[in-house]
Amino acid sequence: MTEKDFVPVPYPHFSENGRVTWKAPSNIALVKYWGKLAHQIPANPSISFTLDACATTTSVSYQKKETKTDSFSFKLLFEGKPKEDFKPKIETFFNRVVEYVPFLKDYHFTIETSNSFPHSSGIASSASGMAALSLCLMDIEKQLNPAMDEEFFKKKASFLARLGSGSACRSIEGDLIQWGEHPQIPNSSNLFGIKYPFEVNPVFKNYHDTILLVHKGQKQVSSTVGHDLMHGHPYAQNRFHQAYDNLDKLKPIFAEGDLEEFIKVVESEALTLHAMMMTSMPYFILMKPDTLEIINKIWAYRSQTKVPICFTLDAGANVHVLYPESVKEKAIQFIQDELVAHCEKGHYLCDRIGTGAKKIINRN
Repeated sequence: MTEKDFVPVPYPHFSENGRVTWKAPSNIALVKYWGKLAHQIPANPSISFTLDACATTTSVSYQKKETKTDSFSFKLLFEGKPKEDFKPKIETFFNRVVEYVPFLKDYHFTIETSNSFPHSSGIASSASGMAALSLCLMDIEKQLNPAMDEEFFKKKASFLARLGSGSACRSIEGDLIQWGEHPQIPNSSNLFGIKYPFEVNPVFKNYHDTILLVHKGQKQVSSTVGHDLMHGHPYAQNRFHQAYDNLDKLKPIFAEGDLEEFIKVVESEALTLHAMMMTSMPYFILMKPDTLEIINKIWAYRSQTKVPICFTLDAGANVHVLYPESVKEKAIQFIQDELVAHCEKGHYLCDRIGTGAKKIINRN
């Protein structure tokens, strides 16, 4: 598919007003996306676990404008209150996607959004937030074009979400989502995420992710700036090749349920992500001393007990502790006994693999 496939023909229906609501989860990348080209195209392919509990719920109410204008009209409420500093990002998103959802200029929108996790928790909400908003827009478009099928609906939602936040394209479906063209992955695309098309052992179907909130403040460097620093990075091309290779390595790992090799790939990817940040120009470190303490304790515990618990990191200080359902009790006990002490105010979130976004039925 190309971008042109997502440009609609004139809509056969037109709604005067309405309201739609979607809940979209966050996701955690196993093979990391770091570095992008123009139009939110990834410099390398990635793959992620879709989460379940960490999610954004967004409602969009729409009312036909009395007079059509060439500008966007919307009000934004976060947790029930106006959030003016979010509006420029929505404006930028609307400008990027209006070619594909031209009804954006026909309506006044009220966007109400909230997260299941505290806004100050240090968990990135751009993926879940842009995914939820994109699904709302697609829900409105489906009302204007009822003949749209579910497969196209999901692909276009992922396509729109990517234009808001790259990783958001992996938050439409679950449970294992791949994004970015890869010669060995059928139907892979730079334009949207796809469900991982190969065999996945049941051990990976009930995986858990306990998120240790090491630092809940704003990151010193935004992800957008971080991605841009990959342009001209001395190690960028080797890093991009590594991502392709790691996706190849994961195919037999997922099929066979090889947790030992899974851990090697996932932890290496996490550390490589931060190594790229530390070797960019300008360079920066997002890990905190407690991040390293947690990593060292996980390594020591795994070495002593052989319990297959591992970590991954996002572009921040927080640690995602990953483990299969079979060791849940041991993992939680270890986290509570040894790792929570390194969390800001002892805060952590328990999550697990999820099945993707869900429509919420509005009841009057």
